[in-house]
Amino acid sequence: MAKKALITGITGQDGSYLAELLLGQGYEVHGIIRRASTFNTGRLDPIYDDPHSGRNRLSLHYGDLSDASALARLIGKIQPEEVYNLAAQSHVRVSFDSPEYSTDIGATGTVRLLEAIRETGIQPRFYQASSSEMFGKVQEVPQRETTPFYPRSPYACAKVYGYWITVNYRESYGLFACNGILFNHESPRRGETFVTRKITRAVAQIKAGLQDKLFMGNLDAKRDWGFAKEYVEAMWLMLQQPGPDDYVVATGETHSVREFLEVAFSHVGLDWQKHVEIDPRYLRPAEVELLIGDPTKARQKLGWEAKTKFEELTKLMVDADIELLRQHRQGEIRVKG
Repeated sequence: MAKKALITGITGQDGSYLAELLLGQGYEVHGIIRRASTFNTGRLDPIYDDPHSGRNRLSLHYGDLSDASALARLIGKIQPEEVYNLAAQSHVRVSFDSPEYSTDIGATGTVRLLEAIRETGIQPRFYQASSSEMFGKVQEVPQRETTPFYPRSPYACAKVYGYWITVNYRESYGLFACNGILFNHESPRRGETFVTRKITRAVAQIKAGLQDKLFMGNLDAKRDWGFAKEYVEAMWLMLQQPGPDDYVVATGETHSVREFLEVAFSHVGLDWQKHVEIDPRYLRPAEVELLIGDPTKARQKLGWEAKTKFEELTKLMVDADIELLRQHRQGEIRVKG
């Protein structure tokens, strides 16, 4: 019998990569998706497009972390051996505009899911997507599993609650529950409003002569950027260990937004300073200036380390957006023809 896994947030960047990984390991994968009037499963297309992907073992179910009874029903019906909670309103800047919604899904939604698991009594292994944003105004450099949290956004505050309620259920009810404290992880599947993808899409558009300016916020913010496809392997590895624990997942390097701009634009022979302008609308009310993770524990206990480093990741994303734009324009030509 194939192992069964349930993924919340399966339509996101991490969820789609994790689904591919688990199907490749022979799992039966179930995903929770929100009902919408338009299709929101585009990131899962590689699974459906590849006949060898195990797509017949992928099932999607309507549900939402705001609906406790639906969660309990689904978990009781599916009876998963592993549950990965990746669902969130995950955009930090947007969380200042929608703090209540961001908290309801990120914090209370985690409790609803843990309670649904507890009430069914099936004892699956549980993964909670925690975030480097919890460190916020950093109390230690680099940040490790023992570094105190100092969240600087509603998103980060919700993630701190999600982290501690996961620890609480582990200690109170003996649940195999892990927190993955993932530092920034990017890919061609990253949402288009996130800073890295915003930059790489703009580079493709500017190179093609379709736009001239890119409006940005804080260029001095430093982040530890890795490749999302590799980071989901760490999630899976956490749930394969003899006991539950919490892990920082990071590259151990930090780079500024300005450096990302330099690498991305120079990759296609452009000078970023001729195209980038600062727009105060993109500044956060409270900024996180520096994040850099210490992945020693993940390397020692999980045997995991980041392979794709900063420059390679940036160029990979630029190339993907150039190719995506080329395909889009070819499609437009075919439609017009």
